[in-house]
Amino acid sequence: MNRLLEKLGQNPQRSLSFFMRGLGLFVIGALLIFVGYYFHHYWQIVGLCFLIPAILLAAYGYIGMFANRLLNIFQRRKY
Repeated sequence: MNRLLEKLGQNPQRSLSFFMRGLGLFVIGALLIFVGYYFHHYWQIVGLCFLIPAILLAAYGYIGMFANRLLNIFQRRKY
């Protein structure tokens, strides 16, 4: 389990970057869905196409940050 945590949490800055990019894409997708509610429904479809990779990208970044924090907790207990 420690090897997996080390692999996922080896670079927290990169994980934060993935999370922020995913969050940005999520906001864009949500805005497109909102625009599609008032104008044409095709905007909502485009918004959904933005949401799917946004959620995956943000989840990958969040898992990396969480793995880094969890690994730090496990390493503190050893001392």
